[in-house]
Amino acid sequence: MESAERSDGVAGKDSAAIGGKGGTAAAGTSGAAAGEWAGPGANLPVLRGHNAALVLDLLRAAGAAGISRLELAERTGLTPQAVSKITARLRADGLAAEAGRRASTGGKPRTVLRLVPSAAHAVGLHLDRDELTAVLVDLAGTRVAVRTSPLDLGAGAERVVAEVAAQVAAVRADAVRADAVRADAAPADAAGAGVARPAPASSGVGEPLGVGVAMPGPLDHTTGVTRRITGFPQWAGFPLRATLADRLGLPVVLDKDTNAAALGLAPRGPGDSFAYLHLGTGLGAGLVLDGVLHRGDHTGAGEFGHQVVQLDGPLCHCGNHGCIEALCLAAVARGEPAEAARVLGHGAANLVELLGIHRVLLGGRTVDAHQEDFVRGVAAVLAARARDGAPVPVAAAGGGPHQVAEGAAQLVLAPVFGRSNGTRLGR
Repeated sequence: MESAERSDGVAGKDSAAIGGKGGTAAAGTSGAAAGEWAGPGANLPVLRGHNAALVLDLLRAAGAAGISRLELAERTGLTPQAVSKITARLRADGLAAEAGRRASTGGKPRTVLRLVPSAAHAVGLHLDRDELTAVLVDLAGTRVAVRTSPLDLGAGAERVVAEVAAQVAAVRADAVRADAVRADAAPADAAGAGVARPAPASSGVGEPLGVGVAMPGPLDHTTGVTRRITGFPQWAGFPLRATLADRLGLPVVLDKDTNAAALGLAPRGPGDSFAYLHLGTGLGAGLVLDGVLHRGDHTGAGEFGHQVVQLDGPLCHCGNHGCIEALCLAAVARGEPAEAARVLGHGAANLVELLGIHRVLLGGRTVDAHQEDFVRGVAAVLAARARDGAPVPVAAAGGGPHQVAEGAAQLVLAPVFGRSNGTRLGR
């Protein structure tokens, strides 16, 4: 029997669940059984449990080509009758649509179904130390609108919350305007001018499912409370998730920037282990071990930049001396990206030796500004320190300047596709 559960890491005004107006919670998340979403309505129609999430995930993976009901039954282990009921409901809710017919090996051609990406959206926010990025993405993870503005993370939580609220409203307005332009540009009705055109399937952006927030740590993603963010101790103990949920009237998820970025990087298989190293205004790591995002028991894993590697090194914002972050940023400030890459490479080699990482991915605005230097430099250190066999490959993550914000949006979308609030990755 299908069941609906709620996510532990999502805050709303009256419930932690993401669901539809008057409907049940998003499917496939972990936690206690959920009731109806009692807060401001999110734009996702009713999803009745884990089985619906499995079907949605397969529809998403199939893309525009679509997938037949028989294939859905085979891949989910559900009966054809159960699949028919689920897909009928998804079609009625606007989440799925027919994508044509496919030749059959026997009998009549099979009708294939596809996901309707524009049926729902999510907002992703990247709160960096000096910049705020807001994106709106559809169910397929495609960016619909983006805004970037200056941000002073040290200006105080209340001022930051006000700026976030303004940018969420602005990026949603941008998406509505863009949708209106697309609707106006739709082809005229075949009967000629003056005949009303039906609205296209993508018309109407509506309210997002929720807002994913990614920012520097440390923080507690389970409670949505920030800790002593490096360089900004005044954030310690601030209930950011609950405050934003109340201000925006939407469910909110909070996680570290590196975890959000890692969420947007699909593993190569269920056993894949990789490290995403993010060097921007700070340095952190998103760790994926055996296909699962690793946060640690206290949700603080990935504070990679504050490994002390030089006991008499420069003072770091965290209060220690000789942290990898301080050494890397100091080298870049001196115009020596190759030296920063060498230091970063030794930190990456420590991770590889300690955790058995299969590959290393590099991202962040500082890496992006000197991408060739960092990829080459980190790879050289890993090759020199390889103890057994071929060195671990190193590559640029390739997510572009909005990778963290788009990953934050995936924190909202992941439970819709049965991925337990972004803990288990993949598509």
